[in-house]
Amino acid sequence: MEKNSKIKNWIDRDLKYIWHPFTQMKDCLALPPIFLERAKGIKLYDAKGRFYYDTISSWWSNVHGHNHPKIKKAITGQLSRLEHVLFAGFTHKSAILTAEKLIAITPKHLTKIFFSDNGSTAVEVALKMSFQYWKNTGKSAKHKFISLDAGYHGDTVGAMSVSGLNLFNRVFAPLFFKTFKVPTPYCYRCPMKKQRATCKLECTKPLEDILSNKKDEISAMIIEPLVLAAGGMIIYPPEYLKRVDELTKKYNVHLILDEVATGFGRTGKMFASEYTNIKADFMCLSKGITSGYLPLGATLTTDKIYKAFYADYAQKKTFYHGHTYTANPLSCQAALASLEIFEEEQTLKKIKKLIPVFHKEMEKFRNLKIVGDVRYIGLIGVVELVKDRKSKAPFDEKERIGLKIYQEGLKRNLILRPLGNIIYFYLPLCIKKGEVIDILGRAYKIIQKTTI
Repeated sequence: MEKNSKIKNWIDRDLKYIWHPFTQMKDCLALPPIFLERAKGIKLYDAKGRFYYDTISSWWSNVHGHNHPKIKKAITGQLSRLEHVLFAGFTHKSAILTAEKLIAITPKHLTKIFFSDNGSTAVEVALKMSFQYWKNTGKSAKHKFISLDAGYHGDTVGAMSVSGLNLFNRVFAPLFFKTFKVPTPYCYRCPMKKQRATCKLECTKPLEDILSNKKDEISAMIIEPLVLAAGGMIIYPPEYLKRVDELTKKYNVHLILDEVATGFGRTGKMFASEYTNIKADFMCLSKGITSGYLPLGATLTTDKIYKAFYADYAQKKTFYHGHTYTANPLSCQAALASLEIFEEEQTLKKIKKLIPVFHKEMEKFRNLKIVGDVRYIGLIGVVELVKDRKSKAPFDEKERIGLKIYQEGLKRNLILRPLGNIIYFYLPLCIKKGEVIDILGRAYKIIQKTTI
């Protein structure tokens, strides 16, 4: 009883002062935050010793598991040497080594890195670089952007402007700058009313129409390769991404790849864009870059774009952008350790054996009454819930089907944080076969018993 009282005291103090992200705080009266004390591998432990499978990798960031000794050692070792320094006019070993590692594993044509501190800022850097590139090269009219109508690129104003309107950002719409939106290649709910088995990528036609008519106004197109994460965990065909690459090149428009959520092994390859042979102008990275241990963002680009800013100071072509924690030494050390773990533990090779098991278990969800679609790639799996399978009618927001499943998940040691009617898995890459089967087995039983 004394321990329960202490836990309640901590939670009461939290709710007295703290405003949690993406949370209706009034809900916390009935469902208060879980007070965690420790974590190990793919499990989180609360103050009572109860564990929860971290099935969404702590917001898609944890790659190698919690409390990995190599990453902890790297951070503490760096802490005794240099904890932070401004990155304008100074540099340090951790940043240089991290840059070299990232250049070595990303597409060869990407040769320059600009560090920031999260996914939204990595996207903002790419947008501003693209915008200023055209200004620096005498094409100032090219200042607008294209994005998918269900894409999601972050919570800063620029990132929200190139995202689709949804529950998370709708209220801020008056703040957005004007962008062009094209239909999302959402095969389950095809915007062109086609079937994937027979379609000819008709969903790229609106994109080509805009590019052909507005190419002199458009700076870049931004897209999440193969998986639209916060937009509904929509997984689309590589052929679509390939066509986007072809069209942006044809009409002289930059292509920005937002690999913040898809990078670092999530899709079975180091980067989702590796499923195609494309050459984007920018790649935005964060989340898994440090395995979620510390904040870090990176925007990669080409020599061609870099050289458009390289000039005498008087020409005013400098890229005036930066963040206090740009290339923070502790974060860079975490990133270095994480990238070394990929090599030492042969992470991508190991998950190749797990992925077929995961996909096989995912297929079982298709039999459930309220499941309309099942989709997966790598160790990302998605179950879309519907009220009627034939019409594909979704559950109403007021029914909060996802919340019900989340609450039941907690009872069964699972974190199943929903995206509306979407239940998804973003499994840490260190997961074992038995854990995959256990997690999906528990989730199956929860959805099987869920009714409205």
